[in-house]
Amino acid sequence: MAKGSNQLRIIGGEWRGRKLRFPDAPNLRPTPDRVRETVFNWLASMIQGARCLDLFAGSGALGLEALSRGAAFTTFVDSHKKVTQALIGHLDLLKANEHAEVIQIDSIKFLKNTAQPYDLVFLDPPYHLDFMQKVIPLLESNGWLADNAMLYLEIEKRQSLPDLPENWQQLKDKTAGEVSYFLFQRN
Repeated sequence: MAKGSNQLRIIGGEWRGRKLRFPDAPNLRPTPDRVRETVFNWLASMIQGARCLDLFAGSGALGLEALSRGAAFTTFVDSHKKVTQALIGHLDLLKANEHAEVIQIDSIKFLKNTAQPYDLVFLDPPYHLDFMQKVIPLLESNGWLADNAMLYLEIEKRQSLPDLPENWQQLKDKTAGEVSYFLFQRN
């Protein structure tokens, strides 16, 4: 394994500079540092005390960054066993178990369960599998979003955004390398 591969660095907050290793898993690609830096600059005024949902959590880069910067609670959802075990280990290491839960389940099945409204949702599913189009209606119609919830969406640059609910207002967007990312607010 090359030096630095399968490793993420928390870039801000309480755990700034911490490096965490994650397992190999299909379609796992952590959100790059510079993208996370921009996103969390966008979210700076609302992250403190937020309840977050990191769907398709993978390495946990977004949810861990949110916790490091003062989010009250993060739910990490991923279907891959090695990935969820690594996330549990990271939360143990960071002594953050009381501020998070890790659920090993398919994200679509998870969203069909009883809802708990979240203030901030991270959507960074594997590319080319059309997950975004499937989870967005479930988020909106099943009560997963708090009033004025913020939603981060990440897609491959050559993809188009899926159909979005009319009450989602786009606040920000940017492209970095092969990634396009967006911040929406639910009205």
